[in-house]
Amino acid sequence: MKKYLIKRLLQSIPILIGITIMTFAIMQLSPGNPMQTMIDPKISSEEMQRAQENLGLNDPLPVQYFTWIKEVFKGNLGYTVKTGQPVGQLILERLPATLLLTGTAFVMAFVVGIPLGVYSATNRFKAPDYVLTVLSFIGISIPSFFFGLGMIFIFALKLGWLPTSGMVTIGADLTGFAKFMDYVKHVTMPSIVLALPTIAVVMRFTRSSMLEVLNQDFIRTAESKGLSKLKVNLKHALRNALIPVITIFGLSIPFLFGGAYITEHIFNWPGMGSLGIQSIVAREYPVIMALNLFTSILVMSGNLLADVMYAWADPRIRY
Repeated sequence: MKKYLIKRLLQSIPILIGITIMTFAIMQLSPGNPMQTMIDPKISSEEMQRAQENLGLNDPLPVQYFTWIKEVFKGNLGYTVKTGQPVGQLILERLPATLLLTGTAFVMAFVVGIPLGVYSATNRFKAPDYVLTVLSFIGISIPSFFFGLGMIFIFALKLGWLPTSGMVTIGADLTGFAKFMDYVKHVTMPSIVLALPTIAVVMRFTRSSMLEVLNQDFIRTAESKGLSKLKVNLKHALRNALIPVITIFGLSIPFLFGGAYITEHIFNWPGMGSLGIQSIVAREYPVIMALNLFTSILVMSGNLLADVMYAWADPRIRY
């Protein structure tokens, strides 16, 4: 396993380099110029050229790329065009809020999705199975922005149970348990909106995999030995059915971070998603490139985590 992990990490290096090249190229092909958002459009062409020269925007593209990637390896992700704030510092300020939201949604997706999938599989072709199947298709199909606005309308505006936006209650001097409950109230709706598609996908994968495993010979053998239905389903069937679900486990990490863009924007959540949308509107290319790089690392880390968990779930798998 150790040799396999080292090999995978070494393979990630050229992949990361390729991702940085593609990210840089896409940013260069994007319409507009960040200078247009920070300088008076009435400025003279000479002053515009001088400002672009100072920012290195007139350098050849390979020179700009190698300058950027060299600084990235040093830990310097660049500076925002408008304010000159370090991009790394800006992301670190927003990262805790995004981790809180995506972490809550991640736990919710699997804590809810796996039991529902098992329940649906063990009640195949019965009323609960049909109901959960319909709900899962709704969860996969409904757009997150529509679901989010619907929850705000019902639970915030009509019922008044939950706050409409933000991470904390502005102006409230809360401490201890009251502060914790304030966080819970603010994170509830956005985390449900973010987790809903993943819950539906996890439930469907778990159901399909469980149905396949329940028809295997070793399950019938376990039942013939007099083991209880619950023990057969949880100890023997579920563990073997987790292989496809583990794939979702690894890939859902970057999926949740990507989905956080719209969810954070709807609920005015002060995380990396809202930062990404603000950067796109303001053409803050250094911030967008840093966020893309961060997401790419998450994708590779999720895949590596899934491979490691395969061996845990099924001892027959060896690397």
